[in-house]
Amino acid sequence: MSRPTHPLIIPAALAPILDSVTIIDTRWQMGEQTRRPAYEAGHLPGARWVEFEGVMADTPGPGGRHPMPQRDVFAAAMRAAGVDNDRPVVVYDDGNSLAASRCWWLLKYFGKEDVQVLDGGFAAWQAAGLPVSTDEPATAEGDFYPTDPGAALLDADSAADVAATKLLLDARPADRFAGQNETVDPVPGHIPGAVSAPALANLTPSGEFLSSDDLAMRFTALGIRPDSEVGVYCGSGVQATHLALALEASGIHPQTSVYIGSWSHWITDPERPVES
Repeated sequence: MSRPTHPLIIPAALAPILDSVTIIDTRWQMGEQTRRPAYEAGHLPGARWVEFEGVMADTPGPGGRHPMPQRDVFAAAMRAAGVDNDRPVVVYDDGNSLAASRCWWLLKYFGKEDVQVLDGGFAAWQAAGLPVSTDEPATAEGDFYPTDPGAALLDADSAADVAATKLLLDARPADRFAGQNETVDPVPGHIPGAVSAPALANLTPSGEFLSSDDLAMRFTALGIRPDSEVGVYCGSGVQATHLALALEASGIHPQTSVYIGSWSHWITDPERPVES
């Protein structure tokens, strides 16, 4: 199978190739300890469960609420889920692709190119009337081994530089960007110079991404071009990867970097400036 040319795949396109791809279920909800019971109640045939907390992110602390996972921990979890170096991967979650985009971006970061996100997630799969299984597939250890980063990672200093000299997008809802209705982090506001670009505004009401053309129009309106250097961040590095996925799905393909520590890391240093 050739490498995908688009980061998203729709249920109708995935159904005929289920046996030739590795399927990862990484359903997650902030505040819930685990969504594994939802997986056990029904999942895509052949899908393997991967926990978000502890795999997609390291322990909360100075690095933020969802810091970068440990390389070896993430790689071991991917191998346990059957991820191979030469076999395509499709990731999904409940429906809005927040958790799936984080897994997609991490796989890309660690060198796995042939990975896609199921557009609309499990909800879209069910809405299409496609089969659901409660059987957990037999363990089949994959041979995935992380290589040199295939995606760019920002720290606080480089994120500040992108905001000052290029374009830094804030993927949180607009009210949190403005320092209003902040219910998650102890300090409201945003990184000075950042531009509001809410990630979830790139979805339809049913949870699928807008068309590539509509996404391109949204990003072009922000001044983004193929040669643009763009940084993205959010509260803790989840909506940021969702925005990175939307940027790739748009077809513009700017040079996109992710500040994975995001706002929850930025505010750990009281000397870093805050704008609202």
